[in-house]
Amino acid sequence: MIVAPTLRTVVRRLPLKLAVLAGHDALDSRVRWVAVSELEDPTPFLEGGELVLTTGMRLHEADAAPYVGRLVARNVTGLGFGVGLGHEEIPAGLVEAAALAGLPLIEVPRDTPFVAISKLVSDLIAAEQYEEISRAFAAQGRLTRAALRPEGAAAVIDRLAHELGGWAALLDEAGAVRHAAGRDASQVTRLLPELERLRKPAGRGAPASLALSTPAEHIVVQPLGARRVRGFFAVGAERPFTPVAHTVVNAAGSLLTLAIEHGREHLAAERRIRAAVLRLLLAGQAEAGREVLDLLGETLPVDRLVVLAVRGDREAVLDAVAAGFAGAPTGVFAAPDAERVVVLAPEGLADEVAQALAEYGEVGLGAPVGLDDLHAGLGQADRALAAAGRGTERVTRFADLAGQGLLSLLDAEAAEAFSAALLAPLREYGSRADLLESLRAYLACNGHWDAAAQRLGVHRHTLRYRMRRVAELLGRDLDDPGARAELWVALTTAG
Repeated sequence: MIVAPTLRTVVRRLPLKLAVLAGHDALDSRVRWVAVSELEDPTPFLEGGELVLTTGMRLHEADAAPYVGRLVARNVTGLGFGVGLGHEEIPAGLVEAAALAGLPLIEVPRDTPFVAISKLVSDLIAAEQYEEISRAFAAQGRLTRAALRPEGAAAVIDRLAHELGGWAALLDEAGAVRHAAGRDASQVTRLLPELERLRKPAGRGAPASLALSTPAEHIVVQPLGARRVRGFFAVGAERPFTPVAHTVVNAAGSLLTLAIEHGREHLAAERRIRAAVLRLLLAGQAEAGREVLDLLGETLPVDRLVVLAVRGDREAVLDAVAAGFAGAPTGVFAAPDAERVVVLAPEGLADEVAQALAEYGEVGLGAPVGLDDLHAGLGQADRALAAAGRGTERVTRFADLAGQGLLSLLDAEAAEAFSAALLAPLREYGSRADLLESLRAYLACNGHWDAAAQRLGVHRHTLRYRMRRVAELLGRDLDDPGARAELWVALTTAG
């Protein structure tokens, strides 16, 4: 886009001795270029925005109005008429037509060559382009210095709002406002429905920016992130964005993307270190793990701790632990491990941490242990987490499983499959459902024939016959305690 001077700037240059005869109200229009033409209709060779210069060699009084009309329709900026050659003065009809159309009409004296006007406009365009570039570079420098401040992205947003004389806002991936600055920054909430278009761009490649304009406001929204959308930033101003403003906005987008990507890479590196520390702790090398964490400025719980296994939104869990609990860092340690996050919390804080993390997924808690018994604590937390996945509670404690019996520790789907396979021969044996009930009564009475027969209401010889048939169909020795245990689990699971 050409940065052009106004017609008023051109006219005011004293050496040219230009005089405005009509169209004074339109002198702030931009002069994109100068075109010299003696044609009766020069418009086929114009693009709009030119200052047309002519001596009127072929222009007659009667042609003035149509001539001006064609120039106005082509959106020329103004008409410069050179006197002293074809005409000693500008024809009155041309002055009148220009005045009626609001077209600036400028008298060019004979001693002012047209080339001087062309050169002046060219120099002004070059000067304004240089000034525009200088302003853009200066603004970029201020944005870069803001990015280096401790506030980082927030400082860039503050500086951007100031540079544009409007408002700016930083949003996360979900569209929540992380930081906003400038007057009317609350207007950013109106953009949330539009963000979905930027999250899922058509075709391949990075998502494009979004521009919205109304008579009262002009808004630009850009996604942030190198390989995927990690957030957005939006800017708004009362006036349309100039080329400098667009340059400033694009520079801010680059700085914000760099800050986000650098921050995430740093965060990913820290999480890899924490995962390595967890492996050290599980290997019994607690002192080595503490030394590594010291380099990150973190500590492990000093007394007995509780291991938590959390399954769900890993990023959210890790972020929540990093933010701390009870308003300050607490010595809670978290590390990604396989498909879950392992959290080590001081015994007195474990319940609070578990309830907070339940917002992001299911949580299993082990019993309190020391660092030297971390393996046992993690095993308990994992079993509690498995139980949480089978129930409706988001938080499950290993200590609570002990009161629920052995079956509470089994995977529901695996137990059902085992039961169906083991008892299938009895279910498929004709329609003799009494074999299952007889086996259930026999096991419930610990193999006592009389008690089991009395419970069923049959003779003990009948029960003995049924149990022999059960043993044959299942291929199991019912006097074997292991076989009895398996059958009891299968019957209990079957219900």
